[in-house]
Amino acid sequence: MTVLDDRIEMAESSDELTLDTMFGWLEKMPIPEGYKTEIVGGQICMSPQRRTHWQIIFDILDQLRSRYPRQRLMSDVRIDYPGRLNGFATDVTLIADDAHLDDKGRWHYKDVEFVAEVISKDTAANDYGPKKTAYALAEVPVYLIVDPYTAQWHLHTQPKDGEYRGELSLDFGDEIDLTGTVVDLVLKTDEFPRG
Repeated sequence: MTVLDDRIEMAESSDELTLDTMFGWLEKMPIPEGYKTEIVGGQICMSPQRRTHWQIIFDILDQLRSRYPRQRLMSDVRIDYPGRLNGFATDVTLIADDAHLDDKGRWHYKDVEFVAEVISKDTAANDYGPKKTAYALAEVPVYLIVDPYTAQWHLHTQPKDGEYRGELSLDFGDEIDLTGTVVDLVLKTDEFPRG
């Protein structure tokens, strides 16, 4: 049986498509190494992890490690968010101190305190659009978009009614002051690579 046959059989076996079904399909697919895979609004999205992308992720994680234990930080781990079929593998996630895994061994979006997404050309529209909406619906207190193509970062805070009320955009080199948020630290961006 081929992967396509498996997907058709699984799709026909149930009238309702679920994230678990879709991620089950992904587990059977030959995904190239170095690709991040997630589901945004029922669409499977794959994007390559470039060196620039990973360096920014590592820099953010490294700075967060100065304040938070490793157990509260993660990258590229599935968390399901509000909306239709949203299973994201966020670039950087900070989980609340009192968070617990659910009965399926997953974190719950209500325990997410901070999310950072580093833009990839092919999936940038997701980070600026449906993922931003899903994070706001989930009331993630701080959502940071880092764009190496424009050398800018975009901070979103104060989620309410499915949108972020606080927004600030500045350039690489400008500090990201999170001291007035649950994150409570300043992130330096002067070493974020461009392009």
